[in-house]
Amino acid sequence: MSVEQQEIAQYVCLQAPFSLIDSSACEYFVSHLDIIYLTRENQAQWLQSESPRLFLIRSGLYDLVDAKGDVVTRLAQGDYFGFPSLLTGEAIQNRLEVQKEGIVYMLSQVHFDFLRREYKSFEQYFVRAHANRLLSSHYKSKNDSWSERKISELMTRTAITLTPDASIRQSAKKMKQHGVSSIMITEHLHLVGVVTDRDLRNRVLADEVDPQDAVSSIMTAKPKFIFENNRVFSALHLMLKYNIHHLPVLDENHNPIGMLTSTDLLRQQKSDPVQLIGRIYKAHTITDLKRYAKEIPELLRSFSYNIDDISLIGKLLSGLTDALTSRLIHLFQEDHGAAPTSFSFICFGSQAREEQTLHSDQDNGLLLPNDLTSEQQAYFKSMGEFVCEQLVECGIRRCPGNIMASSDLCRMSVNDWSERFFKWIKSPTPDAMLNCKIFFDLRFIEGSNALYTAFCEQLIRISRNDLFYAAMATDISSNSVPIGLFNKFKTEKTDKNNKYIDLKKRGVVIINDIVRLYALKAGIRRANTQERLDALLKHKLISKEDIYNLKDCWRFLTQLRLSTQINEEGLPSNCINPNKLNSLERHQLKEAFYLVKQAQQAAAFKFARGSL
Repeated sequence: MSVEQQEIAQYVCLQAPFSLIDSSACEYFVSHLDIIYLTRENQAQWLQSESPRLFLIRSGLYDLVDAKGDVVTRLAQGDYFGFPSLLTGEAIQNRLEVQKEGIVYMLSQVHFDFLRREYKSFEQYFVRAHANRLLSSHYKSKNDSWSERKISELMTRTAITLTPDASIRQSAKKMKQHGVSSIMITEHLHLVGVVTDRDLRNRVLADEVDPQDAVSSIMTAKPKFIFENNRVFSALHLMLKYNIHHLPVLDENHNPIGMLTSTDLLRQQKSDPVQLIGRIYKAHTITDLKRYAKEIPELLRSFSYNIDDISLIGKLLSGLTDALTSRLIHLFQEDHGAAPTSFSFICFGSQAREEQTLHSDQDNGLLLPNDLTSEQQAYFKSMGEFVCEQLVECGIRRCPGNIMASSDLCRMSVNDWSERFFKWIKSPTPDAMLNCKIFFDLRFIEGSNALYTAFCEQLIRISRNDLFYAAMATDISSNSVPIGLFNKFKTEKTDKNNKYIDLKKRGVVIINDIVRLYALKAGIRRANTQERLDALLKHKLISKEDIYNLKDCWRFLTQLRLSTQINEEGLPSNCINPNKLNSLERHQLKEAFYLVKQAQQAAAFKFARGSL
C-alpha cells in the first residue's frame, strides 16, 4: 500500500461501518476506490443510472436534491451517497448540487457488492442508512401509505420449494433456474427450513461440504415466518429484530406461498417511524436508547396523520416497547454476563395484545426455570430491576399495580406462575378476575421461546374450567356501555364540567374481555384482539356476523381513542366528548356501543346462564 493509500486508509477506517468491522474491509475499499474532485461543472456526470456508485465524502459540502427540487439532505465530510440504487437496483432518482467543492472517494457497484456479500455489518449499515434516509423524507398520500398494505400485495412470485432430502446441488440449481436468492424447504407442504445464497457460500463452499449432501444439513431450521395478511411494517419489524433478509410468507393454513426479502421492502421507498425500531435494536448504550425513545411521540403523531387505520399505532408502539425491552436485556447481559440459565421475558396486558397507546404503562414479568439457586435468583432480580427502571427512563411509565419484572411476584418459576394462575381459576374472586384480565394476555419478548411455549400449554390445560368461564362472563356483564334511556349517551364530567365518555373502560375493554373469554375457551394462544377474532372464525363458539361486528367496533373505538390522545383535546386519558363528533360519528358510536352490549349479553347467556 502506497503512502497515499495509507493516509486514505487512516481516514476511511475511522468512518462507520469500517470502524466496526475487520480492517480487511477497509483495505479492500481503499485498494479499489477512485478519487474525484467534485465541482459544480462535473457534478452531473457522477450520479448516472447506468453506473451507480458508492461515494464517501472527504471534503466539501453538497446537497442531495430529489426530482421535485426538495433537498433530501445536506452531505459533508464522512457522509455517503449513492447507496440506495446500489441496494435496490432501481434507477437513481436524486441529483447532487455542489455547495462547496471537495474530494470524494468513489467505489463501483461490483466492489460494493463484494463488500456487501463478505461483510454482514457492511450491508447492515447501508440498509439502515437507507431506512433512515427514507424516514427523513416527506410522507406520501394516505392511500399510498406502505404500512397499510398487506404482505400479499408485495408477493410477485409463487413459493420456490424443495424437500429436505434434495441435494445441496439441486437447491443451487433451482435457485439459479428461478433467479432467486433463497429457497424454502418443505415437508408435507409445511415449512421446515430455509436456504439462502449466503448459506451456500458460508456453509457449503467455505466448509467444503459435499454438494451431494442433503440440503437439510445446511438449512436454517424452524425459520421465522409471517402470514400473508399481516402488514408490511410487521415484516420489517421482524426482519430488523432478528437480522434476517429472507422471510417466508405463509397462508392461514401454514402453507408457503412466497418469500419476502429485504430488497422487496427497500423498493417500497416509504418512510415510517417503524424504522426507529431498527435503530433501537442496534443501540450500543443506554444513552442511545433514551435519545431514540424521545423521538417516539412526535414520530407517532406524524405517522397518525398519514394512515387510514390509526389503530396500527397500537401495534407500532408495542413494537417499539418490545425493541426497547429486548435491547435493555442484551445491554444488561453485556455488563453482567450471560444469563446463568434459560429465561423468558414476557409482557402482559396492552403490550401483549400489541394495543398500546401513548399513555400505556409497563406490564411485564420474568418466567424462570424451577429450582433456581439463590445466586441465579439474584441475577434475574437485578435484570428485572434494571430493565424496568430503564424503561421508565425511556418514557414507559411504571405500572401502578407493580406488574413488572422488578417485583418478586412477577419474577417467578414456571411452577410458581402456574400455581398463581391456578388459584385465580379455582377461586374466581373479583380480584382474581381483575388479574386474569391482565395476565391472560401474555406474549413472549426475549429469551427462551421453548420455556414460554411450555408454560402457555400448561395454562391452556389449567384454564379449562366452566366455573371460571362463568365467572369471567359475569364479570364482563358488570361493566355497562354508556348508552341510557332513549338511546342517549351517558356521560361523565371533568372538574371543568366538560362532558366525556371513557372509550377504553366503556368500550374497548369490554370487547377485549369478551374476545379473551372466547379465545380461552377455544384454546387460542394469540393475545392480539383482532388476531383472536380471526382465529375464532375457525371455531363455532361465536357466529361470523358477531365476529365481524366486534372487529369493526373495536377498530372504530380504538380510532376515536387514539385520535383523542394524539390531538390532546384536554380530556382525561382515553376519553372523548361525544358533542364534538359530527352526526355520522355519533350515530356510529351509538351503534358500536349497541353491538358491544349485544355481545355482552350473548357471552353471559353462553357461559354464565347457570350462575346469574
